[in-house]
Amino acid sequence: MMWPLGHAAVAYLSYTGLCRSRNRVPQGSLAVVALLVGSQLPDLVDKPLSWYLGILPTGRSLGHSLFVIVPLVGLVYALSRRSGHEEYAIAFGVGLGAHLLADGLPVLWGDADIALMLWPILSLEAYPDGAPTIAGLLGDSLGEPYFLVEFLLAGLAAAIWQRDGYPGLGPLRRRLTAMRQAND
Repeated sequence: MMWPLGHAAVAYLSYTGLCRSRNRVPQGSLAVVALLVGSQLPDLVDKPLSWYLGILPTGRSLGHSLFVIVPLVGLVYALSRRSGHEEYAIAFGVGLGAHLLADGLPVLWGDADIALMLWPILSLEAYPDGAPTIAGLLGDSLGEPYFLVEFLLAGLAAAIWQRDGYPGLGPLRRRLTAMRQAND
């Protein structure tokens, strides 16, 4: 299981890599916000609907399914293209794709089920002992190498984000500057 910080790091590293392959650095606050939303969306959909409402079988089903993600990215791209803001949709799609890639890697070594990306075509077993708790998941994760790698990725992503000039913080900086000037 990857935590939100790890998903954000993988997404930013993927997006900045894509931008650099296009000979530029990540631009625009809204693109980076769209990236962050995309990197978290599958868990923001699945975890509450499964863990707290019992609507979904697991915390990795609807929001992690390619049958939902692919049409969603297509719709977001079509809408953003009409307004001339394709970069937002690209960033959003990279965030979603990075989330699925990070959650899907354990499938390669047998620690996860491919059904999480192909639900509802492939069924998923509901939690046999009820939904997990965040504290329980954290306790289970602490000794896992995969969990520790997330912090390395986050450090790398933070260093690159700094080198890129902290894209995404522009509106916050402007707001804080305006508040500071209003108080002076």
